[in-house]
Amino acid sequence: MAHTAVLIATYLEPEHVGRIADAAPGVEVLYEPELLPVPRYRCDHTGTPRPLSAAQGQRWERLLARADVSFDFDWQDPARLAQRAPRLRWVQATSAGIGGFVQRTGLERSDITFTTAAGIHAVPLAEFAVAGALYFVKGIPELRRRQAARSWERYTTAQLAGRTVTVVGLGGMGRQVARSFEALGCTVAGVGRDRVAALDDLLPATDVLVLCCPLTPETEGLIGAKQLELLPEGAILVNISRGPVVDEPALVEALTGGRLAGAALDVFAAEPLPAASPLWDLDSVLVSPHSASTVATENAAITGLFCDNLRRHLAGEPLRNLYHRDRGY
Repeated sequence: MAHTAVLIATYLEPEHVGRIADAAPGVEVLYEPELLPVPRYRCDHTGTPRPLSAAQGQRWERLLARADVSFDFDWQDPARLAQRAPRLRWVQATSAGIGGFVQRTGLERSDITFTTAAGIHAVPLAEFAVAGALYFVKGIPELRRRQAARSWERYTTAQLAGRTVTVVGLGGMGRQVARSFEALGCTVAGVGRDRVAALDDLLPATDVLVLCCPLTPETEGLIGAKQLELLPEGAILVNISRGPVVDEPALVEALTGGRLAGAALDVFAAEPLPAASPLWDLDSVLVSPHSASTVATENAAITGLFCDNLRRHLAGEPLRNLYHRDRGY
């Protein structure tokens, strides 16, 4: 039986490596964690680059040259992946949004098939979206100020139920966000890629705007000064898509002017968020360091997706979460 060499190009716990090795007959796992970036936290698929000796560098190049399939991209030189791994036919990404990456590296021009981790992060991101909305609806910043002042004074609060939530992007993540808000009694309007032109018509009635869309030429700068002005006073913005979907200076102006009640942001135009950014100092902003999707069970979930796709790949069946070059996601 012909062997299929599977390169694991990111740190993965031994039990998950074992699951991949046992996924199907004929699978040969290539995994040498001492050649990979050092994870900074659990389920970190970027890590701190590891300086390799000449001998270690050669070992890594040999692994790439043997790989038929890869779990994540080459961390050293992804732009030359097709040349360094001439046998490679398919890469399973560990991120849902890879369009910008494959375009930036030129990998979209290669013959390699890519699949994404779309859907893996849907629940934790939906939880963040709900938490971000509730953070401002329930007045958590004000509660924290009163607690710090040891002030006991009853007041009238607000509720999320009954509000209108507009979800932009109706992939696995967007659909989970919609279900989560509906379960809390909200009215949800969904905007898929075929309805983006209608977004401006929905904004005046939108209490919470949640961005879940991929970053494409059509969505870059989708929410600018005009769209923020169309939102009703006291609206809340949640961004769990990509930073450039929002015009950040326009958002800062809308927040500092008091037009918006708040913004819960997991992504930013520049990451890490620069220390000089005014977003750090605004009580009306909840800053998350692009970590809302990362939960302790992430590697187990991605490994499950990969094992299913690996069996499909070996059987010649369609892969889940296929990246479409013509769409950019």
